[in-house]
Amino acid sequence: MQQDVIVFGEDWGKLPSSTQHLIKHIAKDRRVVWVNSIGLRKPRVTWHDLTRLIHKIIAKCRAKSTQQDTVIPDNMTIINPLTIPVPKWSLTRKICQIILKKQIVPIVERLQLNSPILWLSLPTAVDMIGHLNEEKVVYYCGDDFSGLSGVEHDTVSQREEELLHKAHVIFVSSQILADKLASPKTFMIPHGVDYQLFSNPTVASELLPQGKPIAGFYGSISAWLDLSLLHEVIAKMPTWHFVFVGKVVVDVSALSQFPNVFFYPEVAHKELPRFSQHWDVSILPFVDNAQIRACNPLKLREYLAAGTPIISTDFPALAPYREVINIIHSPQEMCEALDKTLHTAPIKTQQKLVEREDWSIKALDVMEILAQ
Repeated sequence: MQQDVIVFGEDWGKLPSSTQHLIKHIAKDRRVVWVNSIGLRKPRVTWHDLTRLIHKIIAKCRAKSTQQDTVIPDNMTIINPLTIPVPKWSLTRKICQIILKKQIVPIVERLQLNSPILWLSLPTAVDMIGHLNEEKVVYYCGDDFSGLSGVEHDTVSQREEELLHKAHVIFVSSQILADKLASPKTFMIPHGVDYQLFSNPTVASELLPQGKPIAGFYGSISAWLDLSLLHEVIAKMPTWHFVFVGKVVVDVSALSQFPNVFFYPEVAHKELPRFSQHWDVSILPFVDNAQIRACNPLKLREYLAAGTPIISTDFPALAPYREVINIIHSPQEMCEALDKTLHTAPIKTQQKLVEREDWSIKALDVMEILAQ
């Protein structure tokens, strides 16, 4: 009988993380209890945080999750816990532990899980170790939390140190994280891709503008984008459209002033190939910082599977695919790369590079390691 899994991750749904992709496949032959995010930072009195709290309360009151994108597997139970995010002091940590136990333990006991694996993607869940009748503890580290914006770095780093000590297995998504968390119990599981979704031809989104070649990006419009690079490139390339699909969390007024720039809200994950297969170039214009050097962005392999040419700033996760990616280091190089893509045939071998990197294969690798 397969071991069941208890997961502490981000909120299930919307644009799926690497944890969600893996657990979706792992859940096919075992039961999973997924605990929605208990936070990595303290809430502030902002409209965003108030809205998030309201959504948490509404989700807590519903019998079933109604997330907009990812379908919940039949044998998965979603818990929307109410707690105090990132408690700093011993007393508040203990209070949070009691609050979480009262919400989670009854569900775990009712389901009578089989020798559960406790999978923690958030270091702040370390206080639940030893309270859920788990047989193994997994720390899945997909980011360098010390370089992640919007995180209570000191507190989260302390929790991560505790988790590294208590975990039986540590999974990391990049070589930099593997080096940082080097240990006999550390295993690198590079990110995968839903290959069929992104490689199978689909119709273009009706949102895509017409009349000019398109350079496109999807994902969070955040501080990791090099906005100064984009501003200079867009100003020099009026014969191109620039399309951004995703939630905007930084000031983009300097870009939106251009008539050839289009911002669209985030779309369901299954809709992304309708953009990436049909714009002329996929772009990854990242800044150079600790977060990007440690990252292994999901969209990189999704762009490769879509078969569209890629232009990117340089960062370590590009290493296995450098031969098929136009790597640039300046606005001028990006302008030249854009022009070049219009006069060269697409590199179809880029799809072959990720054909065997489907999430289903990554999930098998994970479970094989845990079984050993």
